Amino acid sequence: MRIALASGDGIGPEIMDATLDLLRAAGGLQGIDLVPVEMGKSVFDRGETRGMTDAAIATVESCGLLLKGPMETPKGGGGKSINVTARKIWNAFANLRHFCTLPGVMTPYSRSGISVDFFIVRENIEDTYGGIEHRLSNDVVQCKRLISAPGSDAVHRFAFETARRLGIRKVHCGHKANIMKMTDGLFLERFKAVAADYPEIETADVIVDALCMNLVMKPQQYRMIVLPNLQGDIVSDLAAGLVGGLGFAPSANIGNHISIFEAVHGTAPDIAGKGIANPCSLILSTIMLMRHIGNMGTAARLENALLASLEQGVRTGDFGDAAKPALGTMEFVKQVAQRLGQKPTLGPAVPDASDHVTFKPPVKPFASAAVHTFGSRDTRVVGADVYLDASEGVATLAPALESLTTGTPWKLTLISNRGTQVWPTGSVYTDCVDYWRARFERRADAGEVGQAQTLALLQTIANRYTICSYELLRTFDGKPGFSMAQGQ
Repeated sequence: MRIALASGDGIGPEIMDATLDLLRAAGGLQGIDLVPVEMGKSVFDRGETRGMTDAAIATVESCGLLLKGPMETPKGGGGKSINVTARKIWNAFANLRHFCTLPGVMTPYSRSGISVDFFIVRENIEDTYGGIEHRLSNDVVQCKRLISAPGSDAVHRFAFETARRLGIRKVHCGHKANIMKMTDGLFLERFKAVAADYPEIETADVIVDALCMNLVMKPQQYRMIVLPNLQGDIVSDLAAGLVGGLGFAPSANIGNHISIFEAVHGTAPDIAGKGIANPCSLILSTIMLMRHIGNMGTAARLENALLASLEQGVRTGDFGDAAKPALGTMEFVKQVAQRLGQKPTLGPAVPDASDHVTFKPPVKPFASAAVHTFGSRDTRVVGADVYLDASEGVATLAPALESLTTGTPWKLTLISNRGTQVWPTGSVYTDCVDYWRARFERRADAGEVGQAQTLALLQTIANRYTICSYELLRTFDGKPGFSMAQGQ
């Protein structure tokens, strides 16, 4: 078996070397060939905006597995986050993280006798992490948020399958569907649809802001939470804080063909090279990797040894009992390795198991797959939202736009600014910027219209105003495929 290996930047090489030494001591590298790949800061510095070489991409795609340390993304410039890029190009659509109280890692919850033990499944591909951004006017920039039914279905099914495998009896869906009724609304709708295939698992949903409060006040009420991408990212870091920080938060990014296991904390350049970094996050992520490929015995030995070590006060300088000596990265790992075969005594141990490799390298698809959830639907064009760059006020803009619809199938029905209706009704207290949405809808006596008529409308408007973008207004099986404005 081949596993692509990217040590990372900053403290990455130190914690990766330590983790691999521990894995080797546990017998976890038998029959495994680690293949180094070039990714991270050094590749960015050579001008490659992906942060990874063509050879690295080919290697990961042939292996189907990537173990990586923390990586630096350039601040500013054109380089995107390499972590996001890797997850997206390889369709590692589900981010799985386990947040669990660890012995010897003191938190307000452990001091209070509250045990934290839950999973977060974060959708990894869509949402604002598409990074689709544009400057629309002098004063306004936009980030486009995309949520799809197939993407939602994939992550929800992964969450329920994982819950079933782990014996988890309840799954929550976190969302903001009370505000983003169509995007988060679709995510929640597909959660409920997929849940019907898992009748033995109880379900509930929770608005994400309430979820954050609940996690701080009573984290033990949750066992698994599935969330859209951005909300999942934020809630995952909050959850890490409950168990001691990102240094104790493992991460697996799971796809149908390629999966990535990584430490999600930063590169810590201030301590890089000093040999004092905490390797626990990468060790825990490597344990997840071992389980993913079927090496259950290795995973159990590693986790039990780590728990026994933490229980006995083995620590690096960033956590634990200050009365116990702080160890460097390699010495910490040596102490864990000495406890291979031991089990924790103050808490539950991982049951013994054996290694039976089940992972098979991916067969490369001929082309990118086109995925669908819904079949053909009856769609009809009923209007267009036209987004304009204009510095004039609504009192001037509205009659000017109305005049442009004379003799057309369209009538102006709404003008909004930053999502709030300002015409035909609105408040003088609503401040407006130089970016407007004008909604044109089909007149009742106009008959059927299509995209050609909307393009003709755009041409008329473009003779007077700068059009930043437009969206067709369509119905799907008679239901509007567009939202109302605030205050409408």
